Amino acid sequence: MDGNGTQQADGTTVLVVDDVAASRYAMGAVLRRAGHQVVPVASGGEALVELDVRLRDGTLPDVALVDVGLPDMSGFELCRRVRAQPPMAALPVVHFSAAATASGDRCRGLDAGGDAYLTVPAEPQEIQAVVRAAVRGARRATGAGSVVQRLTLLSEAIITVQAARCPQELAAAAAEGTARLTASPAVAFVIGPDGEPHRGTAHCRPAPADSAAHRTAARLITRLAEGRTGVHSAAVPAPLWPAGIFRPGVEEDARLTVAPAQDGRSAVGLATPVRRLPVPDPADDGLLARLAQATALAAEPLLLYQVERHVALTLQRSFLPQPHKLPDLAGVDIVVRYVPASKETEIGGDFYAALRTGEGVLTAVGDVVGHSLDAATVMVEIRHALRAYCVTESDPAVLAGRLDRMLQLYHPDVTATVCLTLVDPGSGRMRIANAGHIPPLILGGGGGARYVDACGPLLGLGLERPPPTEGQLKPTDRLLMVTDGLIETRGIPLDTSMAQLRTAAADAPDGLDTLCDVLLGCFGHDRDDDIAMLALRLG
Repeated sequence: MDGNGTQQADGTTVLVVDDVAASRYAMGAVLRRAGHQVVPVASGGEALVELDVRLRDGTLPDVALVDVGLPDMSGFELCRRVRAQPPMAALPVVHFSAAATASGDRCRGLDAGGDAYLTVPAEPQEIQAVVRAAVRGARRATGAGSVVQRLTLLSEAIITVQAARCPQELAAAAAEGTARLTASPAVAFVIGPDGEPHRGTAHCRPAPADSAAHRTAARLITRLAEGRTGVHSAAVPAPLWPAGIFRPGVEEDARLTVAPAQDGRSAVGLATPVRRLPVPDPADDGLLARLAQATALAAEPLLLYQVERHVALTLQRSFLPQPHKLPDLAGVDIVVRYVPASKETEIGGDFYAALRTGEGVLTAVGDVVGHSLDAATVMVEIRHALRAYCVTESDPAVLAGRLDRMLQLYHPDVTATVCLTLVDPGSGRMRIANAGHIPPLILGGGGGARYVDACGPLLGLGLERPPPTEGQLKPTDRLLMVTDGLIETRGIPLDTSMAQLRTAAADAPDGLDTLCDVLLGCFGHDRDDDIAMLALRLG
């Protein structure tokens, strides 16, 4: 306060809008003596231009004192126009008038969006007090609005984080949420138990994902999380924070928020560049801590699923013979393919088999209903059981019945589909047993394709099975067997997808490898299920 007990201004800027030069000067003098910066203009139009310029420069005034009786528009109209522009809607407006003031004028000023009404001439202390009150009210409203806005951003970020389907999506969602909360570039790391970092970026141009910088940052986050519980933040100076995280080759200090997972084996790190010296707002640290904690909680099941998916995929690949390791089956040429589901989807129980029997070559393509490690484990049991049964039995219908009883005995809650085809390489005779699977597709040498009319109940239900379907495979024909993961699409009937597969296969060039590659190119992208495929022709 000054010697007269008047509270001094804190450098606020006041826009004074008055068409009378003497009044503008007098009002400005009072405000300047109180420590305010004054911007005088003579009309509503000049005021709008001045505000527009200052808006672009980021120097909007803190309050506007507006004369009601301006020459080009009323002070009330000027206030309405200012309020209609969202960037200036929070600017406090105080109307004043030297004319006799009726209560209706005061009401009109408030209805137009004004914050107060002055009758001039007024005592300097009254003018200063009204200005201070208007600025305080605007700052309180702006601060409350900012808190509400940031809490809304946090809620939206947490919802996005919780909807992530894989660690990479999670890191991307966390980075975007961090960038929106801090209004700065951001990088998020989700680090699994094996130390593998999943990185997400927002509003920055980082170095390539496989760069040493990201591995160094991930190791730093892991060390900071070791032995800790709860979320903590730290400023990391450029010599310790690797260059290139936010911009290629650029060294920058970083503010790092680290949250260890509850199992203590994985961690989350949210990083933003420190480009200004002032101490960060503690509220920002609190919001980032909540986001980091939510990200860590969401990471645990996703990382656990990744481990399980890796085990299931390893199991699949270890028990399905690779194309170059298929057994040498005299009289036939066979090509196989296995494509795992997209990374966001669990591995299923799809399989293929090609076995020598006493009466010819037995091929099988099947799918254990369900996903993840359980389905892959049952798939392995079915393949081993089929190989064992083939030592003494060749009839595909009998083999299907034995597999059905095996599932009922050892896995009563599991069902599976399988198609078994026994081919005599010498005569081309086929016998087919189908247990709820897509039937084989025969591609004629002269063009065209048709499904074999073979059907039967799923394995594991204990239902009576029909005799095998008989058929003949010509030397120019190709036999194609697939799992539904190749063609099944949500919202499209399976019959429609099967018709599309038949058309595409009929138009495919000659050759087994070409056939499989063409069909995978047509149908096998970003599937929600894995794909097994087997193509055969008489050799």
